[in-house]
Amino acid sequence: MIRDLTDEEARRALVLKWGSVEPDVLPAWVAEMDYALAPPVAEALQQAVLDGVTGYPPDAVDGPLGEAYAGFALRQYGQKVDPAQVLPTVDVTAGVRIALEVLSDPGPVVLPTPAYHPQLDVAGLSGRETWELPVDPGADSAMPDLDRLDDLFARGARTLLLTQPHNPLGHVHTRAQLEALRDVVVRHGARVVSDEIHAPLVLPGAEHVPYHSLDGTADHAVAVLAASKAFNTPGLRCAQIVTADLATRDRLLAEPLARNDSWSPLGEIAAVAAYREGDAWLASLVERLDQQRSLLARLLAEHLPAARMRPLQSTFLAWIDLRAYGHADPAAVALARGRVRVEGGGRFQHGLEGHVRVNVATSPERLTEIVRRLALALA
Repeated sequence: MIRDLTDEEARRALVLKWGSVEPDVLPAWVAEMDYALAPPVAEALQQAVLDGVTGYPPDAVDGPLGEAYAGFALRQYGQKVDPAQVLPTVDVTAGVRIALEVLSDPGPVVLPTPAYHPQLDVAGLSGRETWELPVDPGADSAMPDLDRLDDLFARGARTLLLTQPHNPLGHVHTRAQLEALRDVVVRHGARVVSDEIHAPLVLPGAEHVPYHSLDGTADHAVAVLAASKAFNTPGLRCAQIVTADLATRDRLLAEPLARNDSWSPLGEIAAVAAYREGDAWLASLVERLDQQRSLLARLLAEHLPAARMRPLQSTFLAWIDLRAYGHADPAAVALARGRVRVEGGGRFQHGLEGHVRVNVATSPERLTEIVRRLALALA
């Protein structure tokens, strides 16, 4: 069910990923997939355009979006979600910012790093400091050090910004790991904002555990998520803030409209279609990504044997340690010498050298060429 876009189609459809590089550069950087839209999403959008749905979005609650996501969460994760506690927002970064500004006490935000790079700035935009909690990217787990987390809360931090599944490390926290994090948070009366946008893209061998599925989390946490990563629709601008108690939801709804007024009705239509009708396509996507991670491991062993790839448990973004090849910024070298664009590790953690993030959501032929060009550039 997954159709690879041709190069020409990709340049028309993916105007950032493909359109912002020179014609001879192979893009493997930003988190967009080189695949055609899921048919249920494409059909819903085509009908919406024919119907002229270009006005304001509907009210924030009691619409089809909450019902659609609640059904999806139950089928995919076994999680019961109250549809009335699913609130639309423009995107995940905006949802994180709203949650910090409305719900979090004043005080620093703990951010495990490396981290999705907009998260490095989001606390500052909300008038708060970011206290980075570095995680060893070479370790088997991206689990933060609990003693260090406890110390940061003791020193005044008030919120943990949790990305799970993790971007860029591709780690999926287990239930036991999340319970351990929860216990530290509860001990300090702090808050969790859980970015779960990659939850639909957990690959075979791992399982997504929604933070709200843990006991004792409803009153101190929100999840921020979207269909946009799994269904390749980030430009449609509709994410969701999911709460688990009415008091938290009502605090968000009581905010002035200007704080959260710019999600797209087309994005909402696409999300509803994805959540209601996209299961079969999503299963095919996960199967393809599982094949791509295996292919990448084989290609690295053949062409870049000194590279170290983290276990890719989720997302389509592989984290690769290339320090053995002696380049502080291998992404820059790859672009200059190999004409392939990947993301350098320094974008995800200040001062992090020698690592890259590679997008594997493409055809097997392109992924093979990506690794060939990397090897040519770094040799």
